[in-house]
Amino acid sequence: MEQQLTVLDAQAFARDLVNLRSNDIYPETLAQHVKERFADKNVNVKVYDEEQIRELGLTAYLEVAKGSDNPPRFIVIEYLNEPQEQKPLVFVGKGITYDSGGYSIKPSDGMKTMNADMGGAGTVIGAIDAISSNELKVNVVAFCENSISGRSYKPGDIIKARNGLTIEVDNTDAEGRITLADAVNYGVTEYDPEFIIDLATLTGACLVALAETYTGAVTNNQETFEKLLAAAKVSNERIWQLPNDDTIRKYNESEVADVKNSGGRLGGTITAGQFIENFIEEKPWVHLDIAGTAYLSKPQGLYEKGATGVHVRTLCNLAKKYSK
Repeated sequence: MEQQLTVLDAQAFARDLVNLRSNDIYPETLAQHVKERFADKNVNVKVYDEEQIRELGLTAYLEVAKGSDNPPRFIVIEYLNEPQEQKPLVFVGKGITYDSGGYSIKPSDGMKTMNADMGGAGTVIGAIDAISSNELKVNVVAFCENSISGRSYKPGDIIKARNGLTIEVDNTDAEGRITLADAVNYGVTEYDPEFIIDLATLTGACLVALAETYTGAVTNNQETFEKLLAAAKVSNERIWQLPNDDTIRKYNESEVADVKNSGGRLGGTITAGQFIENFIEEKPWVHLDIAGTAYLSKPQGLYEKGATGVHVRTLCNLAKKYSK
């Protein structure tokens, strides 16, 4: 019972973070919340500022971040246990603390709940909190904002990612996948994980297809997905697998760069996941699009309107499978 209460408390913390508005939560203050939450736990929190992010080679990440007056932060949370040679699990959460859409600006109604665009990061923070007494090895979380200024990146720009691939910016409102590109690449190259799972409020297409009930999933490794799905079923959190089809992948092709950051309207949830796949160095990977499930427009089941902390319990249950 005590373990269950710990998980529920962590999920409530994730919900509180995501429910905060953008005048209260931005990269610096979110980093402070994380440091305070883990201050008394056996967890190593690293917060990288703008110059350190540049030194880490997160060039695409910085292209998204540079338009905001609030400087970006890249947050890495490590929970390491013996044996040290055990491959870590890597969870990556999209942490856009507010998403205006950039130059591809959203309509006013579309901006009202964009404080929730850090839902993936909230889940990952909550998950590492919940399993800090278990064997989860590492957790990587990225935060920045997507606003407009004379410094912002623009549609038509060609930018370079951490792994050297060039990205044609087709739509600045497809910013989360660009930050995730560098974040997942950092995770796989620095930690050589057992697998990597990213969570993101990524596409309106997922909300249209699966409403606010199912999380959409894209994977390159069926075995890893099945383990995740089993953990989700125990948590009563619903996940629907989408095809990782090479024919659909072609929508991301660019005439001027290695890849486009948007494949357009057709198969939008799938192409967004496939974009991220370019940066995982062929590691076992699952992408979870929580655009519909992270933040509810009306009460559903046990949840009130607003943030849900979806998949905190799923990730905790998954980590238990790897406990030594």
